[in-house]
This record gives sequence, structure tokens and C-alpha cells, in this order.
Amino acid sequence: MTTPDTSDDAFVPGLRLARALYEEAVRPLLAREFPHLPYAAARVGAGSEVLGFDSARSADHDWGPRLELFLSPADAARHGPRLHGLLAHHLPRQVRGVPTHFRRGEDPHDPVRHLAWTDGPVDHRVEVHDLPSWLAGRLGPAAAPPGPDTPGPDTLGWLALPQQRLLEVTAGAVFHDGPGELTAVRERLAWYPEQVWRYLLACQWQRISQEEAFVGRCAEAGDDLGSAVTAARLVRDLMRLCLLLERRYAPYGKWLGSAFARTEAAAELGPLLRGALAARQYADRERYLCEAYEAAGRRHNALGLSAPVEATRRPYHGRPYLVLHTERFARPLLAGLTDERLRALPPVGAVDQWADGTDFLGRPHPARAAVDALANRSEVEGS
Repeated sequence: MTTPDTSDDAFVPGLRLARALYEEAVRPLLAREFPHLPYAAARVGAGSEVLGFDSARSADHDWGPRLELFLSPADAARHGPRLHGLLAHHLPRQVRGVPTHFRRGEDPHDPVRHLAWTDGPVDHRVEVHDLPSWLAGRLGPAAAPPGPDTPGPDTLGWLALPQQRLLEVTAGAVFHDGPGELTAVRERLAWYPEQVWRYLLACQWQRISQEEAFVGRCAEAGDDLGSAVTAARLVRDLMRLCLLLERRYAPYGKWLGSAFARTEAAAELGPLLRGALAARQYADRERYLCEAYEAAGRRHNALGLSAPVEATRRPYHGRPYLVLHTERFARPLLAGLTDERLRALPPVGAVDQWADGTDFLGRPHPARAAVDALANRSEVEGS
């Protein structure tokens, strides 16, 4: 058999393939075999195509015509196995020239699947789930049962949710939603409640304030590598700040630059951040960073979340390093909080503002436990 053509010229975005698979194959089969079955069909969850960042490179593993079907828990248990088998025997072997068969790898430690042609049943990626279980697997104890009248996560629940996990639920595309529950969940999780958003913005400014002087201090100590590494950390924090300012969830590191490039801030801050990263001398590094701080500060002030803060560089206390003293942006946000649980917390933010280990953030229960422990400790210290 020939190898599937996944070159740049032949590339079809994964969301388009998913929609074609649903419209041309899955929907007709469901209408014929399960005419009264309530379901939702979507392409959500993990995958570069869900974020709209897939390319021909993505086709080398776990990418292709695939989607998720969401049934009620009872219907998933009753009809899931039969539905999976029907799809294996009745799906077309290709959609838009791309195979629907996913060959399983032989390495048990690398369980990715690859597109391949087949003459037999299709080992497909139309996955059948019940929505509550699927949500719990991604969001853990912060996941609320689906339903248009169900409130979203509580305050601490929001802080336990990494932004990438929120993107997995709210990005992508929904092709059909008979029960309406998936749509309701996506709307409920589309962005933070205002109080949580203000708190996270304050904490992001606070993160920057803690290191903005270290670029100069490292350079003064003769540690140019340390100065450059600190500058890179600040660039990352500024990118995540801009996404927060524009009410956009930040993806995991691989796609952070791609997501930032789609912000309104990118045209102004992008050249400054690239300049800070490329700088070979501390003076240039400082200049680019200060211009970026000031630009971000102006954008913050334009939101009107607090009284305007002067967004101009200044010396770091009595030392000769120029900074913005970005804690000045954090303070009024924190002072204006009305949510008592947030007011009681230190300005550390959501779990992915103070931890970035993939193996940790990918496990919802430890993330929630860490947030709960922080909140409990704050209550004890405040009592």
C-alpha cells in the first residue's frame, strides 16, 4: 500500500477533516442505526488541531480524521461497544484523501497511532464518551456536572485548572449537540469569572515584579548567561500576561508563541520580546524589556480595571537597574477584590502560574489538592 500523502501541498486542517468525517459518514450512520439517540459530536480534547495549530508535521502521529461522540452515561454503556464496531465496518477508508485508519504502534511505551491505509475494518478514532466522565478526566474535581443551569467551578476550582486543560474543553469545534450539555459546559468555562480574572492578572504582574531587577543584577555580577535566562523567563511571563489581558487561555509551551502571535498585543510587543531574547548586551536587554513592560502597562490601563498606573520605567530602589516595578499594577487589583477566598490567598495565582511540570499539571487531583492545601494554610495563618 502507498504511504498517505501528508505533504504541505496536500495538507487539510484536522478540524476540517473532523467535520467532513462527521457530516459524510458518522451522522448518516447514527441517523440510520440510532435515529432517536441524543448525542453531541465534536473535535475537542488533546491535539494541535483543536487549537488550530496543526500542520503537515502533525500527521506523523495521533492526527487525522477523528472526533468525539458524547452520550449520556447510560447510553454510552449500552450503545458504545456496538457503535464502535459499526463505525469500524462502515466508515469510509479515507476522508479528503486522508486515511481514517490509525495503525497502532508496537512499542507499549510509545502508544501513538499513525495514519495508514487498510483493506479491512477501520481502526478509527471516533471515540465514544459520556460527558461527565470525560470532563472529570480532564478537569478532575473542578468539573461540574453538565447542564445549562449548573454553576461552574468554585473559586478554588478555577485556580486548580491549568489553562491548557480549559482550552481542551473550550477550543475545537462542535458539529452537533442535541442535548445541549456540551455547549453549556463550553460556554460556562469559556473564561474566568471576573474576580478570578482580576486575581490572576494581579498574580501575573507580581511574578514579573519578582524578577525584573534580576536581569541587571546578574549582569552586574558578571553572569551574562543568568541575565539572559532571566530575561527569557520574563519574556514568557509577559506573553502569558498579554493573553490574560485579552481574555485568552494560554496553551502549553509548545504553542505559547503561536497563541501569542494571534493576540492584538503581538504587533507591538512581539518585536520587543524578540529583541530582548536576541540581545547580546545587558543594556539592550534592559531597553527592550522596559519598552515591553511599558507597552503591557498601557494595555492594562486601557482595561480600566483600576485607577491608571504610571507605566514608565524607573530605577530599582537605589540600584542602577531600570524596571517598571510591576507590583504597582498588582496592588490595586488585589485591593479591589471582593471575593473573600481570593482576598485570603497570597498572590501566587492559579496552579499553572506557580508550577509548570507537565506530569503534575496533567493530573487534576494533585493540582486541586495543592490549591486546597495553599488555601487551608492561608486560612490557618489568617486566623
